[in-house]
Amino acid sequence: MEFNGNHLIELGYRPAKWFKEAIEFINENNLDETQIKEYLEQFKQPELIPLHETAKDFVINIRAEHESENDNVEKVINTMKVLMKTPTLENGAIMPDACPTGPAGHIPVGGVVVAKNAIHPGFHSADICCSVMLTDFGKADPKEVLDAAHSITHFGYGGRPRGEQMPMSQELMDAFRENNFLNDEKLISIARSHMGTQGDGNHFLFVGISKNTGNTMLVTHHGSRAPGAALYDKGMKVANQFRMEISPETLRENAWIPYETEEGKQYWEALQLIRKWTKENHISIHDAALNKLGIEKEDRYWNEHNFVFKDGDLFYHAKGATPLDDKFMPDITGPRLIPLNMAEPVLIVKGTTNERNLGFAPHGAGRNFSRSQHKKSLAHKTIEEVFEEETKGLDIRFFTNEIDISELPTAYKSAKNVRAQIEEYGLCEVLDEVMPYGCIMAGDVQKNAPWKKKKKFRKA
Repeated sequence: MEFNGNHLIELGYRPAKWFKEAIEFINENNLDETQIKEYLEQFKQPELIPLHETAKDFVINIRAEHESENDNVEKVINTMKVLMKTPTLENGAIMPDACPTGPAGHIPVGGVVVAKNAIHPGFHSADICCSVMLTDFGKADPKEVLDAAHSITHFGYGGRPRGEQMPMSQELMDAFRENNFLNDEKLISIARSHMGTQGDGNHFLFVGISKNTGNTMLVTHHGSRAPGAALYDKGMKVANQFRMEISPETLRENAWIPYETEEGKQYWEALQLIRKWTKENHISIHDAALNKLGIEKEDRYWNEHNFVFKDGDLFYHAKGATPLDDKFMPDITGPRLIPLNMAEPVLIVKGTTNERNLGFAPHGAGRNFSRSQHKKSLAHKTIEEVFEEETKGLDIRFFTNEIDISELPTAYKSAKNVRAQIEEYGLCEVLDEVMPYGCIMAGDVQKNAPWKKKKKFRKA
């Protein structure tokens, strides 16, 4: 009788890609029972890793301050209870700005989880190394700084058009080509065209005045753009292959790459290179604004808030949480930044690791409602009325010239409440505040998107 897949399953093997090869070899060589067992030794599969029976403990640094926040807080806690059953996880925390990102079990924004010897691409998501950078422009006129920055930054889909691209360093391109995950000419080409771009959504370019010194500060917020998203896609595919082999009970979104594997080491290195790309991206925008004004920076610092941080065999995954502990940042140059919304100051903070924060602080104000829910709640007003009410006294600009009300202050949680809970839970200390002058965001990138114009043309 011909040997088949059912025989492999009866011998205790789980369906895998090598089944076809093994079945063909066994049948072609007419192996007997003893020979089959000896041959199959090379395909020995690891024991399946089950979910934790009960969720690992996590610290709750959030509470509902208003009736409108009850549902949000409840969903965040429930999703963490499912998430913390993931086999690799040992500890976790949620911050005052936390909000859910999907069904129960998905890591929330404002969540920190600690995994042992494992990197979870789903926990940093596609916007790898979303981060903020501050440059001190001294006593420069804030309007001149905002105007200069507006003339050189780039928001929206895709990269910069040819002739307007900012250079990506040769050193970084060479490093990409030496990494298995990033050695992809299409990805490198995208990385080059996306240098000096900020994307859309909640990414911004903010100008304000230091409360302590009176100096003008420029702050940018964006992540690794398309090259980071491409790495995330590749990482999720590899993580899911491991999940199917070692822990199929784990949710697909929570799959991991074991760090001790070759794939794990390469993915960790790829994350560090994407981090360098993102930092270079921030610097290119800040330096272009300085050069346009012909002035030298007085100070500069940055931090990511959407990344993976290593401490021995522990991997701290921060999905929208600001690292405080110096051990998490190899290039530490100053305090940390927590932006709230366009009408509120950017907080400059410091802090140490304690039992409540695991070495992290909030990354912003978070949301209570989805973008669409927020827009519906304002449907009784015109977009112009909402804009006028919420940005009075500020120089607020949208790169597309289309107002996006889902990024105006009321779209976010109360900054006052987030700050109160930072203090209440002892998460970090505020050193200074960058008081808002104005900011630039992408705006409603959907309204006049090129593909919509093409559709209209075809109909005509």
